[in-house]
Amino acid sequence: MKFDPPSFFDLSRFSHRKLFDGLERAWELLGRPLAEYIAAQLKREIRGTVMDGAHIIGGDVFIGEGTIVEPGALIKGPAIIGRKCEIRHTAYIRENVIVGDGCVVGHATELKGCVLLDNVEAGHFAYIGDSVAGNRVMFGAGTKLANYKLNGSEVVVHDTGADYRTGLNKFGAIIGDGSKFGCNSVSSPGTVVGRKCIVMPCTAIAGCHPDGSKLGHKP
Repeated sequence: MKFDPPSFFDLSRFSHRKLFDGLERAWELLGRPLAEYIAAQLKREIRGTVMDGAHIIGGDVFIGEGTIVEPGALIKGPAIIGRKCEIRHTAYIRENVIVGDGCVVGHATELKGCVLLDNVEAGHFAYIGDSVAGNRVMFGAGTKLANYKLNGSEVVVHDTGADYRTGLNKFGAIIGDGSKFGCNSVSSPGTVVGRKCIVMPCTAIAGCHPDGSKLGHKP
């Protein structure tokens, strides 16, 4: 597989496309590069609606026009959230997160150290840690992107015939535009999924999967 960002994402309309400049492999933005980008770009401003009962910890948060943060949601900066998003009841966004325009971060969904491009949907009980999800990616209820190996060692990307050391001990997944994860699906640390892939419900995946892959068994 190719691992450069344009192989996974249409970045032409993404507000933070500069984050991907010069990267040979998409996961190279995770960790310190993402934190440094957010620190440099962040403007502390609330342009959307934060409803009574929602919580924002610290001032390092930007919320775009038309975004609604519902009661019970908690945002712990640094975080940049785009326009016309829904941050629903009990969503938890914590530290070094970028959410694009038109995204849904739903009930009991947690984001940490990740980038969501535009129109990503994670409606219920999802965990997205140290990952990048492309435009129009959909996460069914209970999707988990595991980001930490049980032994705490470096995450290695395993492709056919080649292994790629990432230098990261926390790295969940890279997911291309238009891919969909069924309910209760799980990815192992260092998983790479191309564009328009389908992960069937209750499926555990690992390794690298090219565009259009269909993973798991039909019910």
